[in-house]
Amino acid sequence: MDWFFGENIGETQLITGEDAVHITKSLRMSVGELLTICDKNQTEHLCKIECINSDGVFVRVVSEQECQNEPDISVTIFAALTKGDKFDTVIQKSVELGVHQIVPILTSRCISRPDRKSADKKIIRFNKISAQAAMQSHRAVIPEVKPLTDMKNIAPLLSGYDKVILFYEGGGKPLRELISPKDATVAILIGPEGGFEESEVRFLQHLGAVTATLGKRILRAETAPIAALSAIMFHTGNLE
Repeated sequence: MDWFFGENIGETQLITGEDAVHITKSLRMSVGELLTICDKNQTEHLCKIECINSDGVFVRVVSEQECQNEPDISVTIFAALTKGDKFDTVIQKSVELGVHQIVPILTSRCISRPDRKSADKKIIRFNKISAQAAMQSHRAVIPEVKPLTDMKNIAPLLSGYDKVILFYEGGGKPLRELISPKDATVAILIGPEGGFEESEVRFLQHLGAVTATLGKRILRAETAPIAALSAIMFHTGNLE
């Protein structure tokens, strides 16, 4: 079933813009076919296409139910900005796996260091990738990609979590010893291509982060967030 997001869904709904183009041009859907619209209250609405014209796609709600597709743990990924389009993959796969939100960070060893204008453009694109991944994976919400931040401004962003876990190639505890199904909110920190500097590790530990390992092998910066999130979802029963 094709999946879309909407705000206030009434008995009938007009779908316009990029979603309408996607329905008519990419999916080539026609009158009588069904699609799902999930609203901001995490209610999914099964809809039937009633009419397609120059104004958009008119649909009528057939049935409604609460969306059950969200994990019962809220995970925020603080991931160092990677070069090229690697961060696109981090966003896409993390959203599919159930991330709550993503915060790109600049660390000492980040190769990609965009200026403010370029960074703002990246965040807009990152959020479009998140929205597309949320539609594909039938999420109840679209995870937000927050503005790019640096290490000196990260302290207030790490407060309020049940656990703050720093994945560090220098070693740490196995994730199974740190994560529990009772944890409701978790923040994870992933470094760039060259890893975190030791001074950054000490700084994050001072803020309450606990170091963890993802095994003996060194993972790429774009692989580590996906592996970490997958492991957390497994240990909390969200991959069952």
